[in-house]
Amino acid sequence: MIKRIKATQLVFPFIAMIALGSCNPEEKEKIPMVENILLQDWVGPYGGVPAFDQLKVADVKGAMLQGMEMKLKEIEAIATNPDAPTFENTIVEMERSGAALERAFSYYGILSGNMSSPEFREIQTELAPLFSEHESKITQNEKLFKRIKAVYEASLVNPLPVDQQRVIDLTYTSFSMNGAELNAEKKASYAAINKELSSLYTQFSNNVLHDEENYVTYLTEEQLGGLSDGFIKSAARIATDKGEEGKYAITNSRSSMDPFLTYSTERELRKQVWTNYYSRGDNGDQYDNNKLIAKILNLRKKKAETLGYSNYADWRLQDRMAKTPENAIALMEAVWPAAIARVAEEVQDMQAVANTNGDNITIESWDYRFYAEQVRKEKYDLNSDEVKQYLQLDKLTEAMQYVAGRLFNYKFTPVPEGSVPVYQEDVKVWEVTDLTTGDNIGLWYLDPYAREGKRSGAWANTLRSHTTFDGKKNVLATNNSNFVKPAPGEALLVSWDDATTFFHEFGHALHFFSSNVKYPTLNSGVRDYTEFQSQLLERWLSTDEVINTYLVHNVTGEPIPAELVAKIKNAATFNQGFSTTEYLASAIMDMKLHLADPTNMDIDKFERETLAELKMPKELPMRHRTPHFGHVFSGEGYATAYYGYMWADVLTADAAEAFAEAPEGFYDEEMAAKLVEYLFAPRNSMDPAEAYRLFRGRDAQIEALMRDRGFPVTTE
Repeated sequence: MIKRIKATQLVFPFIAMIALGSCNPEEKEKIPMVENILLQDWVGPYGGVPAFDQLKVADVKGAMLQGMEMKLKEIEAIATNPDAPTFENTIVEMERSGAALERAFSYYGILSGNMSSPEFREIQTELAPLFSEHESKITQNEKLFKRIKAVYEASLVNPLPVDQQRVIDLTYTSFSMNGAELNAEKKASYAAINKELSSLYTQFSNNVLHDEENYVTYLTEEQLGGLSDGFIKSAARIATDKGEEGKYAITNSRSSMDPFLTYSTERELRKQVWTNYYSRGDNGDQYDNNKLIAKILNLRKKKAETLGYSNYADWRLQDRMAKTPENAIALMEAVWPAAIARVAEEVQDMQAVANTNGDNITIESWDYRFYAEQVRKEKYDLNSDEVKQYLQLDKLTEAMQYVAGRLFNYKFTPVPEGSVPVYQEDVKVWEVTDLTTGDNIGLWYLDPYAREGKRSGAWANTLRSHTTFDGKKNVLATNNSNFVKPAPGEALLVSWDDATTFFHEFGHALHFFSSNVKYPTLNSGVRDYTEFQSQLLERWLSTDEVINTYLVHNVTGEPIPAELVAKIKNAATFNQGFSTTEYLASAIMDMKLHLADPTNMDIDKFERETLAELKMPKELPMRHRTPHFGHVFSGEGYATAYYGYMWADVLTADAAEAFAEAPEGFYDEEMAAKLVEYLFAPRNSMDPAEAYRLFRGRDAQIEALMRDRGFPVTTE
């Protein structure tokens, strides 16, 4: 998942665009006259780095208020420029504006996603509506939009150079989509809606974080059946850190929940852990999100109607690859029948194992992972825990950097500890060098471990993006995971799925590093395309070069046996019913929620009825149940766009076949060059569909996805 921190695009913790505005007079009086450290230019090596060693929550509010005021002054100067509007004096100056606020948002994003605290959440709640007001002040500045429109209309007669034309097209479209051409009354209504939504998004996020932090299952020594030694040691350390010496803690995060449900022989405890995880935001208390979601959906519909659209999905998807909700739904409906049919087969296999074992149960959701693992052992003689012994996080990190070297000609060199400030002691930093030129292109920060105050999941973000319009800017990119920190002296072992996710998020970082764009706007992503590059990079995990060199046993150091590799590849499509269905259910739910009439909507009832209509298998839940669906309700970045992972996976499967067919396979130099030139480096400087055609010579085909997942391919 990509999370880009931008002064005009705060996402959850950075996901969705929320609007920015001016401060009221009382707030302005509180703005410190001395420049806040969070606003100051970054100094030091690598083109300057964030002063994380000086980051204090107490500085946040002042920095954000002062930064917004500074940007508004810059915007006003552009809007009131007496000279005729040109690309240089209007669009380029807009690209240049808000640098101080941008820096402040980099710190803000780290606090929001990686280092949250009750103190920060209070400030976050207070600032959210102010950000919204600030953005509205910019997008609704009539003089500014008049100049943007003049440059845009002039470009229709006399086209600008390609990159400049793309910038003005994107800028004009963004302002237009966000109400720049509304009348005064509708502008006021639109701004008020955005302001209220921004507060609801923050509240939603904080409610989920509360439930992740406060629902912990503590085990005794007698309840550890089936769990690995490494997992037990980590659980013991976490329990001790939480003041429960002698117990074992299962936290309410995927990285703790998933292995517990896969290996624990304690069925009632599996049910408890499963219930805790899938009930986040849905516990009927003050942190329950159902009513918040209903408010969000109603406000989004009002927002769309204010802009002249019948529903939020029609408005949101107009600048995505899918263009319309109908196109997105058509893709999902094409895959859904095969996915749930595969689930039925998987459940049948699991039930047979349970019956053979004499377990006297009917497979339930909290049984799926456990019995799927038993089936994996029976059908493929493949033990996931055995595979984990060869999946060490440190070695996987080396493997990813090796792949980056082969495909992108990048070298990663650890930065000496203490030479670059970090915000938490576990964060490691690497210098990234382009071996073709010998130039430093940036720094890569890795924050791998779960901790209190860090939101769940895995994501990538940029602290600074590559641009050249105002002097070359080196990239500062981060990858963030939530692996359970191992006990001292123990290797961090991960599952194959977690290793895949690790590669996925690194793909986002490579997308940032490889950017060759001139202007900041061109680093923006098209939501149903931006996951493609990272999903494609997952494929290099299973290449022979990675497997034979970096998958070594954590104790003996021996390479993974060839027969075990064969089992892994033979089981490549195993459990695709589960993974495809749990994802698609969430993606379809996202779309249906936004296409339905939200008036008096009972969210829980809508979820249940929609799943029933879909014939959702009862043995598994959605990947993200609605009350904790942060992609969609912590902001707007993935709202009506969660389908984008599937859209991107069609591109991924098709592109992977191109590599598989190349003379040198996944490390073919000619294919790698095309990969960088057309799929990574351009970012949003060209239409994504055209970029893919330049790479592949044609559009992607859904049949590649069906083959990739082991689903039947139908032909007309």
